[in-house]
Amino acid sequence: MCVRAADYCAFICRSHGLIGKINAQGPAYLGRFYHTTFVVILGCMCQLKFCSKFCCRSTTCLFFLLLLLILFIFSEEIVIPKKKTWSKEAVLQALASTVKRDPTASDYRFQDDPYLTPKTSSEFVSFGYQTISSGRNAAKYFINTYPKYFQKDYAQPHIPCLMPDTLEAQIEEVSEAALIERIGMRKVKAAVDLYDQLLQAGTSVSLDVTNQLLDLICFYGDHDPAQENVPEQRNEETVGMVAFFLCFLFREKNNAERIFALLSEPNKHSYSALIRGMVKYGAYSKAFSTYTDLLNSRLKADMHMFNALITAAPEVKEKYNEKWELIDLLKQMAEQKVRPNLLTLNAVLKALRRCGTVGKSQAFPVISEMKALSIDLSLASYTHLLAIFYKPGHKGSFFFILKWQFFKFLIKWVHELLGVGENWRLLGNDFQQNIYYARFFSLLCMMENIDVMLKWYRDLVPSVYYPSSNVMRDLLQALDTDNRLDLIPQIWKDIKQLGHANRQNLVEELLTLMAREKHNQEVQESFAECALDIKKIYDTGDRGKVLLNWTAGSLSDLISVLLAAHRRQDAWDMLKLFKTHNRVPSEELLNKFLMCVKEGGEVNQAVELVQISAGFCLPGTPKLIQRVQQEFELTEQQR
Repeated sequence: MCVRAADYCAFICRSHGLIGKINAQGPAYLGRFYHTTFVVILGCMCQLKFCSKFCCRSTTCLFFLLLLLILFIFSEEIVIPKKKTWSKEAVLQALASTVKRDPTASDYRFQDDPYLTPKTSSEFVSFGYQTISSGRNAAKYFINTYPKYFQKDYAQPHIPCLMPDTLEAQIEEVSEAALIERIGMRKVKAAVDLYDQLLQAGTSVSLDVTNQLLDLICFYGDHDPAQENVPEQRNEETVGMVAFFLCFLFREKNNAERIFALLSEPNKHSYSALIRGMVKYGAYSKAFSTYTDLLNSRLKADMHMFNALITAAPEVKEKYNEKWELIDLLKQMAEQKVRPNLLTLNAVLKALRRCGTVGKSQAFPVISEMKALSIDLSLASYTHLLAIFYKPGHKGSFFFILKWQFFKFLIKWVHELLGVGENWRLLGNDFQQNIYYARFFSLLCMMENIDVMLKWYRDLVPSVYYPSSNVMRDLLQALDTDNRLDLIPQIWKDIKQLGHANRQNLVEELLTLMAREKHNQEVQESFAECALDIKKIYDTGDRGKVLLNWTAGSLSDLISVLLAAHRRQDAWDMLKLFKTHNRVPSEELLNKFLMCVKEGGEVNQAVELVQISAGFCLPGTPKLIQRVQQEFELTEQQR
């Protein structure tokens, strides 16, 4: 039999004592029983759905419960949460967060072509550069050669680099619209030529378009930008040479000054573009002269103009005090009511790096003023501060070595910070990443125990970092410090794979560590195999090229390793190389060899040892002869 909704509602209210408690305690009780109210309403609605008769009593109970709910809702303030705006890449980012890096795999750039899998740090840099550049060039070639197949844009959001470049101008007539089109295409020479044609035809060009043209010329230095699909390897030296050459062009013959001179009433934007271009390409004195013309024209400079002038200030004067007078353009910014920003702070700190003691005295006051304007320091700001105050080679830097526990914590903290969000972008290019990981591993070798060090080593090498020979030497020293020389054969395999087997100092240090102490037989056998593998590196390589040169120390260490593993015949063959390579064995090595010969009872080898010692005219030859005569049974001929 179907229970009516009203009876069910009344039953729920009575069972929970809701009506009596509300009458007794008032609306304050509602907050503690809002869940009960929801249950009652849902129960009533479910029963009403199946009830064949909907009476007035059912409606009254339901209305009563809804009223209770409304009273509860309006009894407290409603706090609407802020709307969460998701980016269009949120799904991809969520999926990417579920995938972790495989420490045993190569970098993603080399996974498509196993032939390009690098084995050395130099190959990592060159192959990585070639992979990216060749892939970009191939993609650009197909997109620009067959643009008709790439007209539809499916990417959300829009990715401009995946669409064909508009290489040819669509507007052929001489007009201001055509000039705007060429400015947008970054065609500097074509835009300047079209501007001259407009002036020759008597067509006036608006000031806004002229300022856009000035921005283009001053940004690219009055020449067309390099093609993006032809990447260039640039370093600081080449950049400096190019900047010097371009500044000469900018000072003597440039279209920016010519077009600026044609303006009847240049505005602040015009001056800003010209001054920033002069600073960028080295015309520092002209930049300050143009700034003076701006003030004489009763115009005010903008923030970008001040930032450029502050950067150029140390290049104009020689004395530190004079440099600071020019850097102190901040007062003029305050007079002209121009609010500085973070770029202003970094420009001042960068300029103070060139001011010696004046820079040290003015750095913190500048920072205090900027903090008063709610400008916080960035990583670049701290970089400039370190350059201002740090003294290279100062003994105070060893304070951190003494506080190694704190320093060890700091290393891990900095590296963990690198994994947060997109902080990995701060590493920069491959060269800067290599510097970071080299210092990271060097500090780990110095501060951490070998187990922690090897954990990081196996996790990052070679999937992320290809260590240099200096880092591998630090690793060998860490093995020696923690008395884990049994791991040397494994490290030797990595040394060969990383292309450091031709490093004379590294190989000799490895041999010295293996030969210094005696270990159990299993470890000595692994050392012997490693030593014989090293011997192959010393042999003549391809095309008759000698990779490494034998020294007396390397020969002695290698023979000692073989003798410790009871490889007497291999050691005997190595002993002959002293004469081949004009090296002199030590008396200690010959005595050690004599002990091994005695254990084997090889009288002939003992006699030959004496002959070898006499052949090198070693001062210990008489003692060696005496030992052989006493410890071996010699024939008359051998005596």
